[in-house]
Order: sequence, then C-alpha cells, then structure tokens
Amino acid sequence: MADPSSYRPKPGEIPDSPGVYRFRDEHRRVIYVGKAKSLRQRLANYFQDLAGLHPRTRSMVTTAASVEWTVVSTEVEALQLEYSWIKEYDPRFNVKYRDDKSYPYLAVTMNEEFPRVQVMRGHKKKGVRYFGPYAHAWAIRDTVDLMLRVFPVRTCSAGVFKNAARTGRPCLLGYIDKCSAPCVDRVSAEDHRELAEEFCDFMAGRTGTYLRRLERRMADAAEEMEYERAARLRDDIGALKKAMEKNAVVLADATDADLIAVAEDELEAAVQIFHVRGGRVRGQRGWVTDKVEEITTGALVEHALQQLYGEETGDAVPREVLVPALPDPVEPIQQWLTERRGSGVSLRIPQRGDKKALMETVARNAQQGLVLHKTKRASDLTTRSRALEEITDALDLDSAPLRIECYDISHLQGDDVVASMVVFEDGLARKSEYRRFQIKGFAGQDDVRSMHEVITRRFRRYLAEKERTGEWTDGEDPGAGTPAGGLAEPPGNTLTEDDGRPRRFAYPPQLVVVDGGAPQVAAARRALDELGIDDIAVCGLAKRLEEVWLPGDDDPVVLPRSSEGLYLLQRVRDEAHRFAITYQRAKRAKRFRASPLDDVPGLGETRKQALLKHFGSLKKLRSATIDQICEVPGIGRKTAETIAGALARAAPAAPAVNTATGEIMDDTEEPGQSTGSPGEPVSTGAPDERRGQER
Repeated sequence: MADPSSYRPKPGEIPDSPGVYRFRDEHRRVIYVGKAKSLRQRLANYFQDLAGLHPRTRSMVTTAASVEWTVVSTEVEALQLEYSWIKEYDPRFNVKYRDDKSYPYLAVTMNEEFPRVQVMRGHKKKGVRYFGPYAHAWAIRDTVDLMLRVFPVRTCSAGVFKNAARTGRPCLLGYIDKCSAPCVDRVSAEDHRELAEEFCDFMAGRTGTYLRRLERRMADAAEEMEYERAARLRDDIGALKKAMEKNAVVLADATDADLIAVAEDELEAAVQIFHVRGGRVRGQRGWVTDKVEEITTGALVEHALQQLYGEETGDAVPREVLVPALPDPVEPIQQWLTERRGSGVSLRIPQRGDKKALMETVARNAQQGLVLHKTKRASDLTTRSRALEEITDALDLDSAPLRIECYDISHLQGDDVVASMVVFEDGLARKSEYRRFQIKGFAGQDDVRSMHEVITRRFRRYLAEKERTGEWTDGEDPGAGTPAGGLAEPPGNTLTEDDGRPRRFAYPPQLVVVDGGAPQVAAARRALDELGIDDIAVCGLAKRLEEVWLPGDDDPVVLPRSSEGLYLLQRVRDEAHRFAITYQRAKRAKRFRASPLDDVPGLGETRKQALLKHFGSLKKLRSATIDQICEVPGIGRKTAETIAGALARAAPAAPAVNTATGEIMDDTEEPGQSTGSPGEPVSTGAPDERRGQER
C-alpha cells in the first residue's frame, strides 16, 4: 500500500487550469481518470488526511503510485478527453456503467444495395439505422412480422439471398407477399430502398401521415368497387395499428426525448433509460455501477450521458434529455451533446405534467433494478469470496489469489502443439487477458517440456516489463536464472512509455494453476525458479480425481467435492482447456487448408480463386503450361513462372479414398487443396480413434 505523500506533486507544480488527470499504480497501469475545472484545487482533495477521505477514494490513492495531468483549453475539451481515456484505459476505479445484458436493436442495413431488416446486438455499425433497444428479441420479431405485410423489406441473410438469385426462386416470404423479392428482380434496387426508407420513417415515429394515406387509398378503392384491394388496405392499416399499440403513447405526438433516472445508495447506483420517439417508448435499458468515490447524483448523470452518447451522432442524440439532477457545471455537457447532435439539445429536470409523471415511472424502474442487482450480486460476491478464502487456506497462501492464471497444453498426436493462458480476477474470467502460445522449442509430444517453455516465456516477459518500468530493487539482476538459449518474445509487443495499459504479460498473478499433476507442477515451479521468481504460488489440478498438487509434495491436497474453492479451480482449468483446444483445432484446420499457391509472393485470394476456377482443380493447374496460366485474367508471365515453380516444388497430395468401399478416387480434384475449404483429408482411421488422441 503506497503512501500518497510519496508521490504528491510539489506546491506550485499543478496548474490552476482545466484539465484531465490520471492516477497510475506501481505497474504503470492507469487506475483512475478524472477531469477538473481547476486541476490544482481538484488534486489537492486527494492528498488530504486519509481519515477524511471516502473509503473507496482512500483505497484508490493508496493503490496509486503516481499522478500526472494534461492541461486543456476548455471544460468541453476536458470532458471529451476524459471520455476518451476512460474508454482507452478502462481504469478500475472509475465509474463504469455495466449492462446486465446485450440489448437487441431492430436494425435496417441501409449501407447495403438491398437493405435488410434484422435483429442486431453489440456495437453499432456505420450506415445502419437502429431502433430500440428492446427488452427481448422476440418483441422485435413480432413487430417486424406485423410490418412486413405493409413494408415487404428483405429480411434474409446474404447466403439465402444469393442462393435465391442463383436459382431464380424466392424464399417462402416472397411467395406469401411478406418480401418484395428483390433477389429475383420483382422490384428494382431503387424501389426496394424506397420501401426500406418508408419502413424506417414509420419506425422513427412518422406514423400519422402514412396511416392517413392508406386510409385515403382504401376509401378510393372502395369507391371504385375494388373491394379486394380495399380489404387488403384495411388489413394493412390494422397490422400497422397493432404494431403501434405495442408502444403506448406516453408523451405528446412528435416528442423525441430520453429520460434518465438514478437510484443509488452509499456503494452502488443503478441507471434506467427510457427512449421516447414520436411520443412512444421505443426502447429501454438499465445500467449499474460501483460508486468508487464520493460522487453526487449530477456526476453520476454526467457519466451516464458520456456512456450513452459517446459514440452517437445526429438523430441518435434526441432534442431533449430529461434527468433527475443536472451536472455541475451543466454548460460543458450540454455543449458537448449539442456538438454530437449537430443542433440544440435541451438538458433539464422535468417539473410538471406528463414528463414528470413518466420520470417517476423511470425512477421506479431504476429502484427495482438496483434491488434486483443487489440480490444477485450478494450471492455472487459471497460465493466468490468463500471460494478464494478456501483456496488461500488449502494452499497455505499469504493472501487471497485475486489474480489466477491457468495454463494448458493441447495437441493432436503430437502435431500442432499449442498452449493457452486464461486469467481470472476476483473469481471472474478476464477474457481480454487471455493469451495463446505455439510451442517452438522442440517438435513432438512432451507436455512437461511444453509447460516449462510456456511458463518461461510468459514470466520472462513479465521480468522484462518489470525491468523496463524500473521496478527492480537494489541488487536484483533481471537476467538471473534465465536459461541459455531461452525463447524470447517478439520485441514488437513491448509497451510504449505513455501507454499505461500493461498488455500481454506485464501484470503478475498471485497463483499459477497448471492443467496436470505432479510432473507439470514441477516443470512450472522449475521455470519460475530458473527466472528467480519466488513470490508466485503454483499448483496443478489433475483431471482424474480432481486432486490439487503442490510443488515438492508427494501427496495431493484433496478439497471436498462441495468446496467452492475446488469449483473455482475446476472452472479455471476447464476454461484453459477450452481455450487451448479451440486454438489447436483452428491451427490444424488452417494447416489442412494450406495450398502450394499460398507460397507464391503477391498472389492474393482473388487471383487464387481465379486460377482454380479457370482450371477446375489444383491438379489441372499443376499440369498446365506457363502460357496456359498466362491466359487467366490478372496473371502475368512472371507470376505464371513463379506459380509453376511453386507447384513443381510442392509434392502432390495423396489420392482421396472412399472410406466405405476402399476405392481410390482419381478425380480431378485433390482433397484439401482445390478451393481451400476447411474439410480435412480423408483418412481410413475411425473418427473416434483419431479424436481420442486430441487433448
């Protein structure tokens, strides 16, 4: 634990100007980012008597080892820079709202030639119109099913669309008039795009004009005694009204607003957002966050606005944003919202009428969200804490292993040997820290040597980062214990001085878990000893009896089957195994897809496909002359000579075998070579026998 006075800036060093500041820990990781109207006044609050600080602020300043700042011209610039750094560094002590799920949106891909209506989650893409978010994907599908009767826009995937275009037959929706079937040229691309635009206009809230137009057309059809067309229009109007009823009118027509409510206690806060478009609630979402420091409701609202609109522009930022409390000062955030929208944005607290009543509804949802989150998290935190305590006691550790790394080796009969490293922090998977390795030091199958190599490579990188950041104590030798001829990681992966985010292997665990028994544990411990690392615990988890092995012990540690600690170790081990075998299979599939054409410099995928399409197979291409190869569009004589040389050097693959009859198929294609498809070469061995050797 650091003493804040050890890194406190000298009096007069901190400027009395707007700016953004960063606290870093001893490993140079950015742990907190903040902005201030006056850096001098704001930073002075962190270096007062520790007893007077909020408990979590006290934890932050004692975890930090340094502070730095950047001066900007205005508070709006400070707001923008703060948002950018929080997104870049992901500081552990900052207020970060967490979605309890990935909300689905109704999306229209206007960036395609034939726009498609579909359900989308995750990051928003450029050129796609989004509506929502919705609470459930089925709610989107119900709405779309009703609206396709009136707006028969394409909903099929690219593969289905191309297949229909190739066969000249539309899918079922095309036959029942729920798709205008642009795949078979029933409508032109321009007409289909116009249809998609009308769909988007209706979803955006411009409903009244379109309904009145349909009603006039229905009346005209009835007047002309075209009763079938009138009945169809009547049903269309009914379908649209039914779709509109799914979103009740809550505010005056044409009102576009987002309502944000906050429910909080001393430690946590929940935010609920209602998206109102055209007077109707078009989407809803909820977030929760830890309150890392003493923070006002206005500051929580400011962070919510940053996260909500940080990636949005144009109409995605509404004309009106209603909040329970205004940030102090309010002008910078309001100006920032206006810049993102491109026109004026009103940020205010509703005082009376329908908007205040709706805000009370949003606030009740926020309160319920906080209660539900606390109910879930209480059980989760209790279980994880008990698991870490049990591991600490069973392995006789000095402190709870807040960061656990697990390693596993995977191969198929000694080929494509790879390893995985997974990371769990506070009992939860930290997937951004996962790493994978190719075994380079030797060929063949030897799990013990492989484990020694992987641990050596990972922690040699850690030592290199420790030396680079100047963390060596007096008398330490960063190279001590490094075996001669050891494998070094590529220098291109090192951090820059100003990065602040230790990547790959720069942060040490408290516990290393290996998938295996005593031999693998001994190899891992020996690798650490050779590097001079003695403050990281090692254990292994054997699959057969789920025994925990410690270095140098003749007998394993047996945890009770009902132990939360054993369950956590099993989860870590199983995740490492899953990650390793996924990588190994991908590597093997890539090797099977390899072609002699891959070795031809400057020959891209497009020209490879052109060659194979022209000749029909790799076998025919191999027997072609240079002049014949030159006939392929885009292939010059020099390239043709290079291709012929590469194919001459490559040995032809073995003929394919029909596993049912044993017949050798001397076909025009060579298995696994013709088109680069992911299929594996044919083998006469039984599938179960081959798969049984994979680990």
